[in-house]
Amino acid sequence: MMTDMLRAVILGIVEGVTEFLPVSSTGHLLLAERFFNLGEGNFWKSFAILIQLGAILAILVLYFTKLWRVALGMFSNPDDRRFVIGVLVAFLPAVVIGLIAGKYIKEFLFNPWVVCFTLIVGGAVLLWVDQLDLKVYEDDATRFPLLMYFWIGVAQCLAMIPGVSRSGASIVAAMLLGADKRSAAEFSFFLAIPTMVGAFAYDFYKNRGDFTSDGLSVIAVGFVVSFITAMIVVRAFLNFVTRRGFAFFAWWRVIVGTLGLIALAMGR
Repeated sequence: MMTDMLRAVILGIVEGVTEFLPVSSTGHLLLAERFFNLGEGNFWKSFAILIQLGAILAILVLYFTKLWRVALGMFSNPDDRRFVIGVLVAFLPAVVIGLIAGKYIKEFLFNPWVVCFTLIVGGAVLLWVDQLDLKVYEDDATRFPLLMYFWIGVAQCLAMIPGVSRSGASIVAAMLLGADKRSAAEFSFFLAIPTMVGAFAYDFYKNRGDFTSDGLSVIAVGFVVSFITAMIVVRAFLNFVTRRGFAFFAWWRVIVGTLGLIALAMGR
């Protein structure tokens, strides 16, 4: 149990740090499993999905005032109602693609070679977008046009390929469509709420019979660690990208992906 608890803590930190950064939490968790033996087998694959809810809880806490205002105003305020509709519109493509191709994506693409290549390619794309002189038309994530929400949701579907990064895909799409860096990052947080809650509910229901009391305690530890870590990271990330952009995270991806390819080529 101590070994499992230590794994839960380490993976919880990896999840909390990487979930909302454009570096791919799924990719990092898969590489951690491969190179450091931090969780192989069906339980740990489900664990990686279930502890994402801890990171989501961090977003709900940090943005409670804004989200509560939207929840209260969605039936009377057209702007709040349009934002809720926008999040659902952005979420819909992932539902459709997930139902159609999710099984095949997990079967054929969830391997470390794919993760390393997509980390490098995604880093190059992020670096390219960060250096573009983009015109900014939108600076409030709750006021994007509905069509913009939809295209961000389409882009998010690319993140079903491990290593792409859900937040990275949605941030890049939002910036190319006219959002500033901060609002692009914030909308990736909001879009994560239905996306990851849906993944959590589906995986928990599908594998509910596999969880023992010991397994649930391990998940609880990972959940709490993920929550605390994400609370710290989200605020720092927003302040960092507002001032410095995404180049640091682009190079992070390239370095991790390159080191992973070297290790795989050496037979690790």
